Parts: sequence; C-alpha cells; structure tokens
Amino acid sequence: MKRRQLMTAAAALAAVPLARPALAQGGSNARIMRFVPHADLANPDPVWSTTTVAAMHSYLVWDRLYGLDESFQPQKQMVGGEEVSDDGLTWTLTLRPGQEHHDGEKVRAADAVASIERTKRRQPLVETLMSNTDELVALDDNRLRFRLKKKFALLPLALNDVVVMPERIAKTDAFTQINEYVGSGPYRFARDQWKAGAGAVYVRNEKYQPRSEPISMWAGGKQCHFDRIEWTTMPDPSTAAAALQRGEIDWLDGPLIDLVPQLRRAPGVTINLFDQLGNLMSLFFNQYQPPFDNVKLRRAVLAAVQQQDFVDAVLGEQVKELGGVGVGVFPPKSPYASTAGLDLMQGSVAAAKKMVAESGYKGEPIVLMSPSDIASIKTTSLVADALMKQLGLNVQFTSLDWGTMIQRRNSREPVDKGGWSCYTTSWTGLSINTPATSLPLRANGQAAGAWWRPTDAEQERLRGAWFDAPDLATQKKIAEDIQRRALENVMFVPLGLQFAPTAYRSNLSGFARSGFPVFWGVRKSA
Repeated sequence: MKRRQLMTAAAALAAVPLARPALAQGGSNARIMRFVPHADLANPDPVWSTTTVAAMHSYLVWDRLYGLDESFQPQKQMVGGEEVSDDGLTWTLTLRPGQEHHDGEKVRAADAVASIERTKRRQPLVETLMSNTDELVALDDNRLRFRLKKKFALLPLALNDVVVMPERIAKTDAFTQINEYVGSGPYRFARDQWKAGAGAVYVRNEKYQPRSEPISMWAGGKQCHFDRIEWTTMPDPSTAAAALQRGEIDWLDGPLIDLVPQLRRAPGVTINLFDQLGNLMSLFFNQYQPPFDNVKLRRAVLAAVQQQDFVDAVLGEQVKELGGVGVGVFPPKSPYASTAGLDLMQGSVAAAKKMVAESGYKGEPIVLMSPSDIASIKTTSLVADALMKQLGLNVQFTSLDWGTMIQRRNSREPVDKGGWSCYTTSWTGLSINTPATSLPLRANGQAAGAWWRPTDAEQERLRGAWFDAPDLATQKKIAEDIQRRALENVMFVPLGLQFAPTAYRSNLSGFARSGFPVFWGVRKSA
C-alpha cells in the first residue's frame, strides 16, 4: 500500500479560530506552559498503563529513587545516599531529607517499599530484581534495605522504573488503576480539571526541593519555571499545528510528519529532535485467541512484512531521515542490536500466502485495533490491514480512540464478544534498549501484564543467562539468541524505526534531552 493511498492531503495551516482552552486560568503567560501531547491522557496510572503519555504524566507528579542521565546511567534522585556491603548482597538506601508528598505527608521508606512491590508485577527489570531479593524492608522512615540472594548490579537501573507513591496508594493491586494521584514530584495533578479526551492541568509544587546537580535527562536538579502546565488534547493534527503557528499553544509533541516541512518554515516555530534511540513500530498479536494462537499463522504474517513499507507510509520522502529499517527487537544504537533472525521477514506476499494455507487458517475473523487519534500508529495499522488482507485474512479494521483501545486490550473475551486479535503500536527506544528493560520482549507475559502472550520458558532461560553473563561479548551473543527466539516464536513483529520530532515556539529554551517531553529546565522568554 502506497503512502498516497493512506494519507489524505495535510490540511493547510490556515487560520481556524481556536478558543483559548477552557482549562487556562490567569497568571503570567511566561509562567504558563500550554502543551499538546501526542495522545490523550486517558489512563493516568503509570504502573497500570504502558503508554508513553502516562510516563510523561508520571514524571510531573511523582519522583523516583534513581533517574537516568543522558548517557542512560542511573543517578541518585530521591535517594540521598547508598551503602553496599563488601559482598554486594546488602544495599541500604537513605532518602534525601525534606521530601514531602503533595498532601503534606513526609515521604517515607515504607512508601518506597510499597511502590517497589506494586511495580514489580508490571515492570520486567523490577520483577527480576525482586526475584533476586531475599528481603526488602523499611528500616525506619528514612532508610530501606535490600538483602539479595546474589549480586545484582542493575539495582539502581531497576529502581528508575519505580514511581514512589504514598504507601496507601501503592498498596493498590498492580492490575487495578489507582484513584488518587498524590506524589512528591515537581507538579501536582489538578485532578478536578482533568477530563479524558479534553486535557489536564498541573500546578507547580512549591515545596519541591530539586537536587543541586545539573539537569541531565531524567536526573539532576529538576528546576521548574512554570507555575502551571496545561495539557490540551487536540486529535486533529492540522488544528494543533495551526494553533502552534498562531502562538495559542507553546509546545506540540509529535506533530504530524506531513506537516513537519511546513512547520520548519513557519516563523516563530522550532522543530527539534531530542530522541537518541527512536521508536520501534511493532505489531502485536493476541496469542490466546484464535487465529493467532497458531504460531504458523503468525509466522506467515512475519514473512510478509517489509519494514520499508511501514517506514515509507509513516514518514514519506520529505523526512525519510527520521526512519530506519533492518531493525530487530533492539534499537540500532543498542549494544545488543543484531540481524539475528531478520531473514524470517522475507517481504514476500507469495511465500506468506503459501504459509497461510499450510497453517490451517479457515477464515476466522481478525479484529485489528487501531487508534483514531495517533496518526503514526493509525498509519501502521492501515498498512498492516492491507498486508493481511493481501494474504487472504479476514481482517476487521476497528478504529478506537487510544484510551478506549488500551482498555479493550485488557479484554479476554473472544473477538465476537468484544475481544481483539492484533494491534500496532510503538515503543520508545530506551524502554527496549536491553533484555533487562524490554517489556514487549518479556518472555513471561503474565509478569509483564501482557496476559495475551503465554510464558516462553526458553526465553526466560535466555534472559536469565543474559543477567548471569560474565562480560559484554557473552551478553551480545545471548541477545542474538533472544532476538532469534523472539522472531521464530513471533512474540511481536518489528515494523521499523521512527524518530519523533517535537515542535515548539522559538521563545522556549532549556529542554532536557529526553525521548519524550519532560518539563524541568524549560523556560519561556517574553
């Protein structure tokens, strides 16, 4: 399917009068950030949800024990000090003083312990850390202690995945959404002004005490220069781009690729790229429901995929430098990237049709979910739909808004009772950079919250061997085996790489180099 068949002509950035969002309230314009996220904040629990927009939200509201710097190395964040025993089996972490939750309660070690326990059920590296832990306790209000079964040097990296909530909230089951959004981060979530499908508001936490170090991605002193951050959901990308040009918004996350050349020429607008690793576009299957419980059928779809078709459809010729092909389950800049198993993606419809016939597929309906409000993922969904129909599959293209689609993904019903068969999405490069951190690659689907994929015992064994490897060379070899196994079993289909630019008014400066928007350090000049 050609790009011109997929995309309607981008609307000209003509003046379509946009009212000032109803969420805005008073204050100096220089102290208000008006932001349009790439997707609606429909599910604000960053443990329950795997969406990038929920992660962006989380960095405003909650703080973390450690944060990654621009070199992707963990640095102390909420932790003020750490003591590691000579044998490496006991880690004692001391919280830095003066930290308070938004409700005025002191941040305690018990909050951190409960948050770790909740997160371990949804984040693969935290789950691995805790499976190697004999005991995790709060020694007092300020200190928590890990007693490990064996050395685990990645402990600080794992704790970067933990948002620290008050203990009472963190005790919520990991598969149930929280109903309080209280943290100790630099902004308070104005829940009474949040409305799914419309937007959200964040108010600066005046009691937040930043660290003294310079900002480096998610680490360092998170100095915040806005009293108020207003997120406004704008599903129509042309409307959002026009609002940016007119100065009605300050920052547009993930502008429609078709509009990037025009925005580059627009006065007062800057296009930039902060992401170093890109986003891996992917196709996922419900492996518990027919017909994709049949690995032979999944392999047929894999065999038909040519990544260039997906990259071309999303990016086109004008910004083709923002894409990449020949990508496996790790981003190209990862030390674990390889070509192992990529020969299974033949890009041959004829060969794939033969494999479909040999799989025993009998024309069962396939519900392909697609988000109506995220242009790039909608595009990959359309290409996947066309490809599978070429293979003779009975595909039912089902368009939903992103929040509803994520909710439906939790359905275990058959497709004729509200279930689903497959969907496309994308994963930030940092989240899939290593076998330790990759959620879509987690062999134990249940542990990762991906109930739709059975546990793969061999992948679990390989992942364990990667952790125990004595050196990088051995880790790389095991990572090749992990990728080959993932593609043979078709845990998911890598569709190519996309780097997502961001667009903002030129009077903004001080951005942290992060794969998704964070707001500390950013300033607005008059």
